Amino acid sequence: MNSLVAYDDSDTESEAEKSEDAAISETNLTDSTESAIQYCSELYTVCENKAHSMKGTGGSRKNICNEDIFLQNLQSNKKHQLTDYPRKFCPVDLKITSKNNKQPGTSILEPNVLSGNESFSSKRTRDDNDVPIQGLRPYIPKRMRQSNSSVPHEDEDCRDSASCATKTETAGDRISIQVSQYMMPYLGSKYGVSEIPKNLVFQMSEHSGPVNAVRWCPLQKWSHLLLSVSMDKTVKVWDAVDQGCCLKTYHHHTGAVRAVQWSPCGSRFVTGGFDNMLHAIDIETGAQLFSSRNGFRISTLKIHPLDQNVLICGGFSPEVKAWDMRSSKIIKVYKAAVQQTLDIMFLPGGQEFLTSTDAVSQDSADRTIIAWDFHTAAKVSNQIFHERYTCPSLAPHPKEPIFVAQTNGNYMALFSSVRPYRINKKKRYEGHKVEGFAVDCEFSPDGMLLVSGSSDGKVFFYNYRTSRILGTLSGHSQACVGATFHPVLQSLLATCGWDGAVKIWQ
Repeated sequence: MNSLVAYDDSDTESEAEKSEDAAISETNLTDSTESAIQYCSELYTVCENKAHSMKGTGGSRKNICNEDIFLQNLQSNKKHQLTDYPRKFCPVDLKITSKNNKQPGTSILEPNVLSGNESFSSKRTRDDNDVPIQGLRPYIPKRMRQSNSSVPHEDEDCRDSASCATKTETAGDRISIQVSQYMMPYLGSKYGVSEIPKNLVFQMSEHSGPVNAVRWCPLQKWSHLLLSVSMDKTVKVWDAVDQGCCLKTYHHHTGAVRAVQWSPCGSRFVTGGFDNMLHAIDIETGAQLFSSRNGFRISTLKIHPLDQNVLICGGFSPEVKAWDMRSSKIIKVYKAAVQQTLDIMFLPGGQEFLTSTDAVSQDSADRTIIAWDFHTAAKVSNQIFHERYTCPSLAPHPKEPIFVAQTNGNYMALFSSVRPYRINKKKRYEGHKVEGFAVDCEFSPDGMLLVSGSSDGKVFFYNYRTSRILGTLSGHSQACVGATFHPVLQSLLATCGWDGAVKIWQ
């Protein structure tokens, strides 16, 4: 049986080519079209008169209903030109025939497929305005079926760690990044001497929850960009130098976002949150480059300084995991007898790294700071800090082999970053308050200042050499948990706090 119409995506075109009348000349096509037009016009008149006569004489209800359906379909297509009937309504030759024991007046409409000589060889394109007959399923081309089946449903659960990703950003989420006009004279220049900021430049309060961290972009030409992560489940990108406005808000996480870091190239950033998810986002296109379920709530993460495709994350688990973002696989697991990892810091060279934990005993803080070999996952040392305080954050010095640890004893301790990682007992930076908050600390790019937030909302500045307090800022109405210097512009500082505000100082 030959099909009347041949769709562009039909799989039976080869069968149509094998039929004897597949090649019809243009003259025969015109004649068949004119005969079909005349036939449909006459058929419409005959069926309309017959239906009215049957209704008047009390004909069979079934026959009347069938003819009503035919008349309704014809009348619904009267708005089209008569020349459209062969294309849009006459797929079959409807003939009035008689059944076995039925009178001619009670005949029904039976479809009879047109013979091969009467079929149309021209292909019909799919028209969205065509109204399908009730009860029939419209034909969907094969290519359209394949394209629809390849699109995942948004309401499906993503349970695979490698494929569990939230909605990918579209082209409309692209942001245009231009070099800051204010920073143009400073690009390529050497960083000067840091001074204590005194004036508030911008106050940005678009977060609806506490802000956990702020990070400047490490790429010089884009260093006017500032990232902030919040308990309101969002990540924001700010123009924090020229305009003090939010450029883009990302909603990839379904829980509080706790940790964020730029890649060394500055083209993307990685976030981790309390929804157990890790996401890597392209800053220009907004595309989600990497997404995996970690298995525990993430409180800290760091990208390897020599391989930006590898990151280490820790959180509410005795394990620290190293991920390869190219394959979305865990490449190393570092196990310690602790309950939570508070912070991670790579040592110079990237061969070893430190973790601060919540392990505190009655007499000493054994395993509070642990040194790990990155490649072998072996513990290098766990007897670094011997006081009974946990360390919520660690920060390396930019020029010297030392690092500082923020402690819940309301002071910062200084350590050597080479073995055996001895503590400097002569220097202690105290005066601020931590009181259980994850208060961050950082050295200035020239290494002369040490800045720390405080649980009372203030920002403290210490002289690295003398450990004296050089000044303070009344930055936030609640705990100030983050303070970071700009990598290019000297004395430009960004702070964040639990009042939901991000502030820029100079």
